[in-house]
Amino acid sequence: MASRSSEICSRCGNRLPLLNGSQGTNKCSVCYGSTQYFRSNYHQNPLVQAHDTLSNVANRIRNRLNAAIGGADSGPGSYYSPPPLMRPRPPLMANGRKRALLCAVSYIGRRYNIKGSVNDVRCMKYFLVEKMGFPVDSILVLTEFEGDPLRFPTKRNIQMAMRWLVEGCQPGDSLVFHYSGHGSRQVDNNDRDELDGFDETLCPVDFDKEGMILDDEINATIVRPLSHGTTLHAIIDACHSGTILDLPFLCRMNSREGYYMWEDQQLPSVYKGTSGGLAISISACDDNQTSADTNAFTGNTLTGALTYSFIQAVENEIASAGLVTYGRMLGAMRHIIREAKTGIRLKGPIASLLNKLLRTDLSQEPQLSSSEKFDIYSKQFVL
Repeated sequence: MASRSSEICSRCGNRLPLLNGSQGTNKCSVCYGSTQYFRSNYHQNPLVQAHDTLSNVANRIRNRLNAAIGGADSGPGSYYSPPPLMRPRPPLMANGRKRALLCAVSYIGRRYNIKGSVNDVRCMKYFLVEKMGFPVDSILVLTEFEGDPLRFPTKRNIQMAMRWLVEGCQPGDSLVFHYSGHGSRQVDNNDRDELDGFDETLCPVDFDKEGMILDDEINATIVRPLSHGTTLHAIIDACHSGTILDLPFLCRMNSREGYYMWEDQQLPSVYKGTSGGLAISISACDDNQTSADTNAFTGNTLTGALTYSFIQAVENEIASAGLVTYGRMLGAMRHIIREAKTGIRLKGPIASLLNKLLRTDLSQEPQLSSSEKFDIYSKQFVL
């Protein structure tokens, strides 16, 4: 009887290299699971061999079915299919019902590098862990300063990390996606599902070679799979990010007086909502605005205006009122940015050049969009 050339991971079905010895533990490089093996009298007992073979086949079929079900886009009216990727295996296991993906792109060595983005992620991680009760091992961080190549903010790694974020989401889950880096927009020549005719985009560190991540893809990856009872908050500190999640409704708010209305962003032919969950985006500025890094808040350290004002507004509202609503939070964020006049720099290759020439202050207003309408002054903000 010919000997086997590999073991099968008991967790994900991946083939493992055959180790020497009759028994031991083999660690999977894909899901990081451990598989124990025992090969005593394996070749001499055909019943044991048959049972093992059938078990392996059953495990592989079960895992493939789970992958197909878990990765399916089950919402109505699908309008974008994510690019074919290997089913993502998280480099860490999510703990409990809170999970976060924090992504900072600095573009080190480029003329359009951003110095404050990594500070944004550090501040956000501290805020989530110390103030919002997120377990440290449920937070995945992607920056250019990570030792693990899978945590470098490339297009593929960000795509896989976004899929990890929503994988297996269940009622009661609280998910957070925080991005600090360049954002852009481009003419929508594909599905023509944008009211303004433009797709908003995020720029991974390798966007000049691999391309940008479109709002269509972001919606399909982390919005559409949200099941009933699951809540996603996206905090996007980037230019042109008002509708970066392509959500159905955008909150138009009068900053001075606080009046607001929900603007429908949907076209009749497409569906941009969830599969029963709630998705909310808090973004740095409107689609036609640019955002900023600034030292006006801290004196020396550069941070994104959106990230700083978000954390500051939530902490101030909780300290003063014991809770925070979306309306008061959005109003407070805009007030904080308006009050910070000095030290603001435009963010982005073209914008930074204009800033050097014009020496002008930035006008940006954080935006709120959602998969469903609600009263922003009564609905409590909870992570």
